[in-house]
Amino acid sequence: MPSRSTEAEALRVGLVSDTHDLLRPEVLGYLRGSDHIIHAGDICGEAVLLALAQLAPLTVVQGNNDRGAWARQLRATETVRLGGVAIHVVHDVKELELAPEVRVVVSGHSHKPHAHERDGVLYVNPGSAGPRRFKLPISAAELRIHEGRVSAHFMTF
Repeated sequence: MPSRSTEAEALRVGLVSDTHDLLRPEVLGYLRGSDHIIHAGDICGEAVLLALAQLAPLTVVQGNNDRGAWARQLRATETVRLGGVAIHVVHDVKELELAPEVRVVVSGHSHKPHAHERDGVLYVNPGSAGPRRFKLPISAAELRIHEGRVSAHFMTF
């Protein structure tokens, strides 16, 4: 079987965080077509997870505002391997305990979209896709994984 050779054939991982029980139609549209979706916490309502799970397989962590019976089943951290890349998910990056095999860390909490690489690890916060907070943008992101390479791309709404 030939290997993937174009960016269009890369694995697309949708990233979202801090929806705070508001899943905007434009965010859903952006995440549609993802091979996998990661929600980095502060979901605040099970309906958000049900909607996302209809789009793609879902990895989710509990945020500091996730409460109730539905949220108790969520873990504080998750590590998922996609496209041969270990991705660690935690709501607040200040609570990070990094395993040596992790190549990407996805977090939320700050509502500030950003990505930076440090010591071979790509740190990505997709920002907040929920209610506007201060003057921060409404945003989501995606990872593109191709032959072990990872890149992050942001969308603001």
